[in-house]
Order: sequence, then structure tokens, then C-alpha cells
Amino acid sequence: MSLRKQLFLAICLFLLVAFSGSFFVSLESSREQMLGQLRSHAQDAATALGLSLTEQVDDPAMIELMVSSIFDSGYFSSIRVVNIVDEQVLVERDAPAHIDGVPGWFVNLVNLHPQGGDALIMRGWEQVARVEVLSNPQFALAKLWDSTLGSLVWLLLCGMLSAMFGSWLLRRQLRPLDKMVKQAEAISKREFHSQSKLPRTPELKRVVLAMNQMVEKLKALFAEEAARSEKLRAESYQDSLTGLGNRRLLDEQLADQLLVSEQSSDGHLLMLRINDLAGLNQRLGGQRTDALISTVGELLKRLTQRPERRTWLAARNRGGEFSLLTPGLDSQDAIRLATEISATLENLRLTGASDSMPVAHLGIVAYQPGEPPGDILLRLDHALTQAQQHPERPWVHLDHSNTAPNQPQHDWRTWIDDALTHGKLQLYFQPVVQCADTSQVLHHKVLARLLDPQGNAIAAGHFLPWIERLGWSARFDLAMLEATLDYLAVNRWPLALSLSGSTLREQPQLRLILDMLDSLPELAPLLTLEIDERQLPPPDELQRLSHSLLSTGYRIGLQHFGGSFSQIGNLTQLGLAYLKIDGSYIREIDDLSDKRLFIEAIFRATNSIDLPLIAEMVETQGELEAIRELGLFGVMGRLIGPPEPM
Repeated sequence: MSLRKQLFLAICLFLLVAFSGSFFVSLESSREQMLGQLRSHAQDAATALGLSLTEQVDDPAMIELMVSSIFDSGYFSSIRVVNIVDEQVLVERDAPAHIDGVPGWFVNLVNLHPQGGDALIMRGWEQVARVEVLSNPQFALAKLWDSTLGSLVWLLLCGMLSAMFGSWLLRRQLRPLDKMVKQAEAISKREFHSQSKLPRTPELKRVVLAMNQMVEKLKALFAEEAARSEKLRAESYQDSLTGLGNRRLLDEQLADQLLVSEQSSDGHLLMLRINDLAGLNQRLGGQRTDALISTVGELLKRLTQRPERRTWLAARNRGGEFSLLTPGLDSQDAIRLATEISATLENLRLTGASDSMPVAHLGIVAYQPGEPPGDILLRLDHALTQAQQHPERPWVHLDHSNTAPNQPQHDWRTWIDDALTHGKLQLYFQPVVQCADTSQVLHHKVLARLLDPQGNAIAAGHFLPWIERLGWSARFDLAMLEATLDYLAVNRWPLALSLSGSTLREQPQLRLILDMLDSLPELAPLLTLEIDERQLPPPDELQRLSHSLLSTGYRIGLQHFGGSFSQIGNLTQLGLAYLKIDGSYIREIDDLSDKRLFIEAIFRATNSIDLPLIAEMVETQGELEAIRELGLFGVMGRLIGPPEPM
């Protein structure tokens, strides 16, 4: 029972006790007073009537007239004149004991009986008759009833005012407690808020201060673990001079792209090598050469910061050699990209550099999932060597076919439009299980394949780059969400569905998604919406987005996590259901100790806020055992189960 209800009941009980006590004390006092007044009233009437009748003692008619006159002018139950000698009633007037306006239960409760008085009628010194008068308590009972009603109304009014004032005062005093409840609920959602306004009540103030201290302590612990994890990631995967990824990160991301999976897509790998770096270092000095290297790094970093290029990776291999991994990029766009980079590099030419050769040479090669990484790197070296042999053209592109099976490139737009318009997509499901017990399924990840005109199911890695290039990401996400909700309406089991960053950034499309989710609140416990870490909007926008999605009742997860670990401090405000660690940080974790240290640091940071971690792309039993030893919550990958239609 809430405190407000308890307060209201306490006030009612107090008023009941107060009214009952006041009523009975007042009733007893008034009753005795009324009885005395009734006796006095009866005695006075009897005395006055006895004196008046002394002179008319021998005139019966006059006696009756005077008795009637007294009876009709006062509150009497009866008046009798009795002969003393033989006790014969000479004159008698009486009235029924009916009391108007007073309930019978009150009359019985007060128990106010008629009171009598008597007087003698004399003839000289002889006693002739006796006058007996009984007063009527009607008037007294009516006064007592009116007084009781007045007291009851006054006490009820006081009670209502007390309840209203008490409720307001209690609400005001308990406001800090409500905020502490919200604090605790926020902590359970991995959010940390402190109360800036302290209550004046000393007892509540101490509790709020203790709560704030706990929140700040949790934030500090989480920030410390996040900083340690970010430091480990930077040492393992980041180039210290440019801030780009290093060769190790490039190799792992390239290996991810070459895996044959639902998300794998064709793409290009670009290598850029600054000409005569050793000579520049001798002629210009180390500082200016480092500045040139940093400028090239900033150029590549800007290329990867566009929303549609968040999956690209820029890395510095060594010295003046850089790489750019561009999944989903076709040949024409690769040529335009090489031309753009070359033109920009020529604007960076330093004084003292050779004018007879470009600032840098570029080699670009296409790749397809399933190719050995060594073959791609060999072709890339060959392309770069060709570029260095032709100074008039600082880049060379070696192409591969970028089309899906049996599908001409120029028909991509037509058949994707037809597939999305007519709902020609198939849902595939990949299990996500508990790490400790792989028989316990947490949920299934929803994947999609589109049907081409020949009825072939095309994996997402082939058509997703085209959907992004055509600007149809929101259209595809809406079709997937609608198909998933329709499936859940029939098959009630937990699912997870990815939404692209471009869809979430478009307010009209986001509104359509929110309306669709709001219309089906009964499915909220069964569906988690996943956001790619590489497509996260700015922190303020991300927080508003997460609150909008959470307000529908559906949960949010973050997938492919690890590349931007410095943002983990912002994740405490999002109320995430889980984090999915990118597969590049999981591969060969059983053999690489530094990867274990990095994942362990992430686990400590997220475990401090009770945020579950799920490992992606687990391919070997050794990786699974290493993940179990680290204590991660969940796992997914081809070792657990490939995507399959249901």
C-alpha cells in the first residue's frame, strides 16, 4: 500500500476516533445538562400551575382551562391534577412522545427520558390535590442532533483539508525518493544519473547523497575500465602517428570480408605509397615528413567518415604506405575514388619534392569472398608496381566481375526495385546461444535474401552495397521489419533485426518505423532492434533515437562493436539489451593473448554495468572455449549454426 493511501487511512481513522470520543464526551455532558433543564422546566411548570390553581380549587372548569393553557404553551408530555384523598385524576392532558427530525437510532443512543415535577394545591392549610408535570425531551433531542451534525461536518471538512494538505506535503517530501527510484531504474538500464538538487529533510538528504556517491563510483569504475580497454585497442590496432588502423587490423578486416557468409560482399582494396619517403625525410626533415604522412592519413580518414562509407577501413601499413578497404565498392566508383585521391595528393606536394613523379602511387584491386588473402595482396603489389612504372598515370586498377550469379550488372536496380515492391525476400535465421550452455537459445538473428528474376536467392552481401548506393536502405529496412513482425505474429520466439544507420537518420522513415512498432506492442518482448556500431549517429542524436525506440517497448542492441570503443561512455545512456563484439576481435582469440586481454577489458567494463556481451562469428571450438573462459554471455557464428530459412 502506498504512503499516500496509508496517510489517508490514518487521517480517516484518527478523525473517526476523535469524532467518536468528542461525540460521547459531549453527549454525556449535554445529556446531564439537558436532564437537569428538563427537571427544572417540569418543576417550575408544576409549581406555577399549583399556585395558580389554589384560588380555583373548587372550580373544575377553571382548573381544566388553566391546565390546557399551560400544556399548549410548552414542551410537556403530560400534565395531571390528582385528588390527594382518593388519587382520582381530576384533569389530565398528554401528547404522544413523537420526535420530528431526529432518527430513532440517535434517540435510543442518547436515551433522554422525560423528567417530572409536582406541586400541591392547597385550600387554606388543607392539601386538596397534586399537580404532576412530565417534560417532553423533543426540543433537547433536536438541539443535540443539530449540534452533532455540526460537529461531524466540521470534522469532515477538517479531515478533507488535512488529507489534501498531507498528500501535497507527502508528495513534496517524497519527491527525492521518486527520483532515487528513477536513479535505481536507470542503473538497471545501464544509465547513470545524479540528483543535483538535494532535499532539505536531513534524513532524505543523507540517502540522496549516498545514492549520488554510489552512482559516481559506478561511473568512475566504468570510465576506468573503458579507458583501459581503449588503450589496449589502440596499442593493438591503431597507428600512433595518424590514428588510422594498423596493418594488423587491416589483415583481420580483410579476412572478415573474404569469409563466405551472408554479410560478405565484393569490394576493392586500395594501397597508396608515398614516393621517395626516405629522400623526403633527408631533404625536408622528420617533422615535415611526418606532417605529410599525417595529412595523407587525415585524407583517408575523411573518406571513411561519410555515412555510406562507415564500413570502409583506412590503415597505415608502414612508413609511407597506406591501405583503404572498401567493401561494396564497384569498379566505376573505385576508379573515381582513385582519381579523387590522386588529385588531392597532388595538392599536398611539398617544396623540395620531385616534380617529375606524383606524390604517391596507388594500386587498386577487386576482391570477392572466398579468395585467399595472399592472392589479393599479390595482385595489389602487382598493380602498385605497374603504377610506379607509369608516372603519367599514378594509379592502376585491376578488376574482377562484381556481379551476382546469373545477374547482369545493369539489371541490379530493376530487379531490386521489383523485389522490394512485391516483397520478394526470404527470411533466414541464425541462432544466438548462451556461451555456457549452447543448447540454450537467446534469440535468432534475422537475415534476408532477395529473389532475382530467375528465382535465385541472393545473399545480403551481394545486394546490400547496391541498396546503399541506390539510397534504398530505409525502404529495405521497412520491408524487413514488416516481414519480421508478420512472422512474429504467427511464430512467437525471440528475434533480432538490424536497422541501417541511414534509415535511423531519416526522420520520416524513423517515424514510420516507430508507428509500426507502436501498433504492435504485444510483440515488443520478442524483438530486439540492432544498430551497427560503424553507423552510429552523434551521441546526442543517438540518445534521442534510443529513447524513441525504447518508448515503443522494443529493446535495442549494438552489433559489430569494438572499433570505436572510446564511445562506450555514451552507451551507458542508451539502455542497451546487449553488445555484440565484432568477429575480427574474436578470430583466433585462443591463440592471440593480446586479443584475450582486449576482450577481457571490454568484459570488465560492461560487466560493471551488467551489460551482456555476445561474441560474433565464432568459427572454431578453440575460440568458443576461450570465450567461455572469459565469461561472455552469448555466442553466434557458423560453429553454432549457419543462417537457415524456417
